[in-house]
Amino acid sequence: MRRFLLPLILLAIFIGESIFVQITPYDLLGSGKIAAPRFLMGALVILTIFGSKKHGILYSLLFGLLFDIVYVEIIGIYLFLFPVIAFITTKLMRILHMNIAVASIIVLLGITLLEAGVYQMNLLIHHSDMVFSVFLSSRLLPTLILNAIFIILAVYPLKRLSEKFADSLIE
Repeated sequence: MRRFLLPLILLAIFIGESIFVQITPYDLLGSGKIAAPRFLMGALVILTIFGSKKHGILYSLLFGLLFDIVYVEIIGIYLFLFPVIAFITTKLMRILHMNIAVASIIVLLGITLLEAGVYQMNLLIHHSDMVFSVFLSSRLLPTLILNAIFIILAVYPLKRLSEKFADSLIE
Protein backbone atom coordinates (compact mmCIF):
# COMPACT_ATOMS: atom_id res chain seq x y z
CA MET A 1 0.00 0.00 0.00
CA ARG A 2 2.86 2.40 0.77
CA ARG A 3 4.15 2.03 -2.78
CA PHE A 4 0.99 3.62 -4.15
CA LEU A 5 0.75 6.41 -1.60
CA LEU A 6 3.62 8.49 -2.98
CA PRO A 7 2.45 8.42 -6.64
CA LEU A 8 -1.05 9.38 -5.49
CA ILE A 9 0.30 12.28 -3.45
CA LEU A 10 2.44 13.43 -6.40
CA LEU A 11 -0.65 13.27 -8.60
CA ALA A 12 -2.58 15.29 -6.01
CA ILE A 13 0.21 17.90 -5.98
CA PHE A 14 0.12 17.98 -9.79
CA ILE A 15 -3.62 18.66 -9.75
CA GLY A 16 -3.28 20.99 -6.77
CA GLU A 17 -0.94 23.30 -8.68
CA SER A 18 -3.63 24.15 -11.22
CA ILE A 19 -6.25 24.56 -8.49
CA PHE A 20 -3.88 26.85 -6.59
CA VAL A 21 -3.47 29.03 -9.69
CA GLN A 22 -7.22 29.31 -10.10
CA ILE A 23 -8.04 30.19 -6.48
CA THR A 24 -5.25 32.66 -5.73
CA PRO A 25 -5.59 36.30 -6.74
CA TYR A 26 -3.66 37.29 -9.85
CA ASP A 27 -1.90 40.19 -8.12
CA LEU A 28 -1.00 38.27 -4.97
CA LEU A 29 2.61 39.49 -4.94
CA GLY A 30 2.00 42.82 -6.62
CA SER A 31 1.00 44.18 -9.98
CA GLY A 32 2.78 42.58 -12.92
CA LYS A 33 4.32 39.81 -10.80
CA ILE A 34 3.86 36.21 -11.85
CA ALA A 35 4.31 33.56 -9.17
CA ALA A 36 4.26 30.11 -10.72
CA PRO A 37 3.65 27.27 -8.29
CA ARG A 38 6.30 24.60 -8.84
CA PHE A 39 5.16 22.39 -6.00
CA LEU A 40 5.46 19.21 -8.07
CA MET A 41 9.07 19.99 -8.97
CA GLY A 42 9.80 20.59 -5.29
CA ALA A 43 8.21 17.29 -4.31
CA LEU A 44 10.13 15.42 -7.01
CA VAL A 45 13.44 16.91 -5.88
CA ILE A 46 12.66 15.99 -2.27
CA LEU A 47 11.84 12.43 -3.40
CA THR A 48 15.14 12.31 -5.25
CA ILE A 49 17.06 13.54 -2.20
CA PHE A 50 15.45 11.56 0.60
CA GLY A 51 13.87 8.65 -1.23
CA SER A 52 14.99 6.60 -4.17
CA LYS A 53 17.20 8.39 -6.68
CA LYS A 54 16.09 6.04 -9.44
CA HIS A 55 12.41 6.54 -8.67
CA GLY A 56 12.92 10.30 -8.35
CA ILE A 57 14.24 10.45 -11.91
CA LEU A 58 11.58 8.00 -13.16
CA TYR A 59 8.71 9.98 -11.60
CA SER A 60 10.28 13.19 -12.92
CA LEU A 61 10.19 11.73 -16.42
CA LEU A 62 6.60 10.55 -16.02
CA PHE A 63 5.29 13.78 -14.53
CA GLY A 64 7.31 15.86 -16.99
CA LEU A 65 5.50 14.10 -19.83
CA LEU A 66 2.17 14.53 -18.07
CA PHE A 67 2.91 18.22 -17.48
CA ASP A 68 3.75 18.71 -21.17
CA ILE A 69 0.61 16.90 -22.33
CA VAL A 70 -1.76 18.78 -20.02
CA TYR A 71 -0.34 22.32 -19.88
CA VAL A 72 2.09 23.03 -22.72
CA GLU A 73 1.73 23.30 -26.48
CA ILE A 74 5.20 21.88 -27.08
CA ILE A 75 5.87 18.40 -25.75
CA GLY A 76 9.40 18.06 -24.52
CA ILE A 77 10.50 20.96 -22.35
CA TYR A 78 9.22 19.61 -19.02
CA LEU A 79 9.82 16.05 -20.18
CA PHE A 80 13.47 17.03 -20.53
CA LEU A 81 13.90 19.47 -17.62
CA PHE A 82 12.23 17.49 -14.81
CA PRO A 83 14.53 14.43 -15.10
CA VAL A 84 17.61 16.56 -15.79
CA ILE A 85 16.99 18.54 -12.60
CA ALA A 86 16.44 15.29 -10.67
CA PHE A 87 19.71 13.95 -12.11
CA ILE A 88 21.58 17.13 -11.17
CA THR A 89 20.10 16.76 -7.68
CA THR A 90 21.53 13.24 -7.36
CA LYS A 91 24.97 14.54 -8.31
CA LEU A 92 24.75 17.49 -5.90
CA MET A 93 23.68 15.28 -3.02
CA ARG A 94 26.83 13.18 -3.42
CA ILE A 95 28.88 16.15 -2.25
CA LEU A 96 26.39 17.84 0.10
CA HIS A 97 24.93 16.68 3.40
CA MET A 98 21.37 15.44 3.36
CA ASN A 99 19.37 17.60 5.74
CA ILE A 100 16.24 19.67 5.40
CA ALA A 101 17.99 23.04 5.08
CA VAL A 102 20.28 21.89 2.26
CA ALA A 103 17.38 20.07 0.61
CA SER A 104 15.32 23.27 0.67
CA ILE A 105 18.12 25.20 -1.03
CA ILE A 106 18.51 22.43 -3.62
CA VAL A 107 14.75 22.54 -4.31
CA LEU A 108 14.92 26.30 -4.88
CA LEU A 109 17.94 25.80 -7.14
CA GLY A 110 16.01 23.17 -9.12
CA ILE A 111 13.03 25.51 -9.47
CA THR A 112 15.39 28.26 -10.63
CA LEU A 113 16.84 25.93 -13.27
CA LEU A 114 13.34 24.95 -14.38
CA GLU A 115 12.15 28.54 -14.68
CA ALA A 116 15.33 29.61 -16.50
CA GLY A 117 15.03 26.67 -18.90
CA VAL A 118 11.40 27.42 -19.69
CA TYR A 119 12.24 31.11 -20.13
CA GLN A 120 15.09 30.30 -22.53
CA MET A 121 12.88 27.92 -24.53
CA ASN A 122 10.17 30.57 -24.82
CA LEU A 123 12.76 33.06 -26.05
CA LEU A 124 14.11 30.52 -28.53
CA ILE A 125 10.74 29.85 -30.13
CA HIS A 126 9.76 33.56 -29.96
CA HIS A 127 6.86 32.82 -27.65
CA SER A 128 8.08 35.55 -25.30
CA ASP A 129 10.11 38.70 -25.71
CA MET A 130 10.65 39.38 -22.00
CA VAL A 131 14.03 40.87 -21.14
CA PHE A 132 16.09 38.83 -18.65
CA SER A 133 16.09 41.55 -15.98
CA VAL A 134 12.29 41.74 -16.19
CA PHE A 135 12.13 37.95 -15.99
CA LEU A 136 14.21 38.03 -12.81
CA SER A 137 12.11 40.65 -11.07
CA SER A 138 8.62 39.82 -12.29
CA ARG A 139 8.74 36.04 -12.70
CA LEU A 140 11.67 34.31 -11.01
CA LEU A 141 11.74 36.15 -7.70
CA PRO A 142 7.96 35.85 -7.03
CA THR A 143 8.08 32.18 -8.05
CA LEU A 144 10.93 31.51 -5.64
CA ILE A 145 9.12 33.32 -2.81
CA LEU A 146 5.93 31.33 -3.37
CA ASN A 147 7.75 28.03 -3.60
CA ALA A 148 9.91 28.82 -0.55
CA ILE A 149 6.69 29.17 1.44
CA PHE A 150 5.54 25.80 0.10
CA ILE A 151 8.89 24.22 0.99
CA ILE A 152 8.75 25.56 4.54
CA LEU A 153 5.30 24.02 4.96
CA ALA A 154 5.83 20.73 3.12
CA VAL A 155 9.48 19.69 3.28
CA TYR A 156 9.25 17.67 6.48
CA PRO A 157 6.09 15.70 5.55
CA LEU A 158 7.46 15.04 2.05
CA LYS A 159 10.80 13.97 3.53
CA ARG A 160 9.09 11.45 5.82
CA LEU A 161 6.91 10.19 2.98
CA SER A 162 9.93 9.77 0.68
CA GLU A 163 11.85 7.88 3.36
CA LYS A 164 8.91 5.56 3.97
CA PHE A 165 8.61 5.02 0.22
CA ALA A 166 12.31 4.11 0.01
CA ASP A 167 11.89 1.73 2.96
CA SER A 168 8.92 0.04 1.28
CA LEU A 169 11.02 -0.58 -1.83
CA ILE A 170 13.63 -2.39 0.26
CA GLU A 171 11.06 -4.68 1.91
